[in-house]
Amino acid sequence: MTRSAVLSGLGTWVPPQVVTNDMLATELDTTDEWIRTRTGIARRHVASPGMSTGHLATEAARRALKSADVDRVDLVVVATSTPDRPCPATAPVVAEALGLAGVGAFDVAAVCTGFVYGLAAAAGLIGTGVVDTALVVGADTFSTILDPGDRTTRVIFGDGAGATVLRAGDRGENGALLGFDLGSDGRGVDLITVPAGGSEQRLSGADPAPSDAYFHMDGPQVFARAVRHMSGSVRNVLDRAVLTPDDIAHLVPHQANVRILDTCARELGLPPERVVKNIDQVGNTVAASIPLALAAGATAGRFEAGQSVVLTGFGGGLTWGSALLTWPESLVAVTE
Repeated sequence: MTRSAVLSGLGTWVPPQVVTNDMLATELDTTDEWIRTRTGIARRHVASPGMSTGHLATEAARRALKSADVDRVDLVVVATSTPDRPCPATAPVVAEALGLAGVGAFDVAAVCTGFVYGLAAAAGLIGTGVVDTALVVGADTFSTILDPGDRTTRVIFGDGAGATVLRAGDRGENGALLGFDLGSDGRGVDLITVPAGGSEQRLSGADPAPSDAYFHMDGPQVFARAVRHMSGSVRNVLDRAVLTPDDIAHLVPHQANVRILDTCARELGLPPERVVKNIDQVGNTVAASIPLALAAGATAGRFEAGQSVVLTGFGGGLTWGSALLTWPESLVAVTE
């Protein structure tokens, strides 16, 4: 037996509060048509007062545990760029809320690539025998760091959480995680960033501008790099498995922008029906994006046991990454 991490559970949760394009149009200089044509987004969910990233993560995790029909795991990994507090990590709080006090728990901060990085870390710990089971959660509440008057970011991002349960198994069985590709480029640090709040700003000796507390993104630069790095990362993970894009049954990309998704598909020579999209209903949910899309595809009955599925993402750092897996037997995503 070649020990591998195997996908055994999938759950999601989004806050009940919905913000439509028409609602944003009453606050910003925008329209439903402008948002749809540029992003593909029709609505997004937003956390209400009293909620936090940890709350969203815990709810998604509960559903993933139910999907896997287990009540305990050995490890909790939370991928997020909007933690409950700068210190400590959110993962131990989520573990405690799930009744898992005492297990290993840590956060991963790779923005929109965070879920792939979290999967890779957990799969590595399972593969080396450190743990037998793991819960990997992607959760973000980006509504808390957006400039209320910035239409270029407010129309894009939504809040949400998605979680997977991994267990130790055989590399040859359906559901196995077969490979990863991870990358970064710190030269692009300013392209996707919140400038204030960290040690760099606090030790600079200068007071931050009010806008520095909010999320900033260079859209045109991000578009070009996201397409290049996600498509390149997919090719890398396939090359290592001696596969080609023709062997992919489904591509589940980070839901950044519908134009980015369509361009990546063309770069890889994939027809639209093999690319999973749910950005119209939830927007860009950052670290939650890939598991939310994965659950949407599963709920729609798009995946069959044994099919090759590739996850890919691009985010701040800059970071990017992909994961290759086969779809497991009889997995039912729990989304309610």
